[in-house]
Amino acid sequence: MKYHAHLESIAKADIEYIRRKDVQYNASWKKRGGEGAFFTIARPWDRFESIARGNNYDIFKIIQHEGLVGPDGSLIACVRDLRRYLLLVEAEMTDRLPTMAEIKGEILGLPGTPEDGGHHAKGGGC
Repeated sequence: MKYHAHLESIAKADIEYIRRKDVQYNASWKKRGGEGAFFTIARPWDRFESIARGNNYDIFKIIQHEGLVGPDGSLIACVRDLRRYLLLVEAEMTDRLPTMAEIKGEILGLPGTPEDGGHHAKGGGC
């Protein structure tokens, strides 16, 4: 799985790109709510599907032919767009929704876990 060596640099490049574009476009991808975000994601998927369909869905062969430079309209550009928009959706929802620890605390009426985990040493709960 040699490709694992590239994951971190791809993720970092995505984060830098997203931050730059969010400032430039003022987070317009979510301006029209969840429905608008869906259709923002649907556009690069439609391009992705159209390019793939025209080439027997062999996405590896298409990208090998086009290269990794990825100008707009290329399959790799669609891959990047999709990945970045999906990353934005998850980050937005992670910001909006409580964590499981917060949910458990709300349901059980428990305070959060102390930083030092000291409540465990005192015989308290899990």
